[in-house]
Amino acid sequence: MLDKVKVAEILKGKGGGVISVTPDDFVFDVLKLMAERNIGAVLVMSGEKLEGLFSERDYARKIILKGRSSRETHVRDIMSRELIIVHPEDSVMESLAIMTEKRIRHLPVLEGQNVVGLISIGDLVKKVIDEQHIIIKHLESYISGGYMT
Repeated sequence: MLDKVKVAEILKGKGGGVISVTPDDFVFDVLKLMAERNIGAVLVMSGEKLEGLFSERDYARKIILKGRSSRETHVRDIMSRELIIVHPEDSVMESLAIMTEKRIRHLPVLEGQNVVGLISIGDLVKKVIDEQHIIIKHLESYISGGYMT
């Protein structure tokens, strides 16, 4: 059952819109945006073109640990450029396996060349837990004799 749940379902649950910044934005301003939206990463885009991803991990490893200033550093200087992407028709379990194997926390979602969203490992885990609750309810109903086919 879980292998049939698609990334598109997660995007529906998150609502519309993609939060993005430009490569020319300063890291400090992007961190403020991320704090306001309570998110851990944003897509970096030039117009409609996906350029990279900026995350709290990038900030910690490429600003703080290197003694750089977030007010003087542009996102383009520290963003992650080598991105692994998924598509709306990909399964949640496939996406979770990719994140686990590659040790990443966020995946841009593209439909053709168009960016349609960004999913996090938290989004995927929540969906898996929700689906498991449904399966458990069905099994409990079956065991108690109330299961209808």
